[in-house]
Amino acid sequence: MPKAKRAGKVKDKWREKRWVTVLSSPGFQRAPIAYIPITSDEIAMGKVIETTLFDLTRDDPQQNMLIKLHFQIAGVEGTTASTVLKGEEYSREYLRSLVRRGASMVNFIRDFKTKDNATVRVYVVAFTIGRINSSRKHEIRLAANRVVSERAANLYYEQFAQEAVKQTIARELYENTKGIAKIRHIGIRKIKLIKAGEGMPQMPVAEETTAEEEEAELAAEEGSEEEAEEAEVPIARAKAS
Repeated sequence: MPKAKRAGKVKDKWREKRWVTVLSSPGFQRAPIAYIPITSDEIAMGKVIETTLFDLTRDDPQQNMLIKLHFQIAGVEGTTASTVLKGEEYSREYLRSLVRRGASMVNFIRDFKTKDNATVRVYVVAFTIGRINSSRKHEIRLAANRVVSERAANLYYEQFAQEAVKQTIARELYENTKGIAKIRHIGIRKIKLIKAGEGMPQMPVAEETTAEEEEAELAAEEGSEEEAEEAEVPIARAKAS
């Protein structure tokens, strides 16, 4: 009988890994956000770590647990990994909690250049008290564009991201739109770093849809939802009678 082949030595992949502490970006004081195993520096580059604003600030858990932050590894040195803030966004739960029947939701999405020539995609969302027409929605978008473009042009990316995450820009948005309609909530629901600026680590960027295409898609969804809601009103009244 032929001799049975000896089983090869099984590689312990975990032994090949090393653990590194991932630090937040400079704007967040390089606070530790994760402790992860990596196989090599090259493979770790570009990996995105998700955390919440509360995990970094330990402040206002009711609000900050609902703000998600995405940090992308930009470099590894010894046992630590440095990052850039790739993006920030409201959690789905938070966004859903802001929706009300009989109210309008206004979305505004644009790419802006910061003082250090970073390109950042900004997603503004506004919720009104009661329905508003398309012309008022247009006015809100124009006001949002003025506020965000001015702040972006005068701030470096890290500074702009800080103001967006901490809702400093949101307060300015409210002051500039409250005269257009009754605003229940307005804020930057999401930011996304599209292109790194001067002096920032240059990370690979995947091709994606444009800001205009994303906004058009959201506008179509808003329109269909409002139409559906309006169609339900006469049905409900007929049942009541």
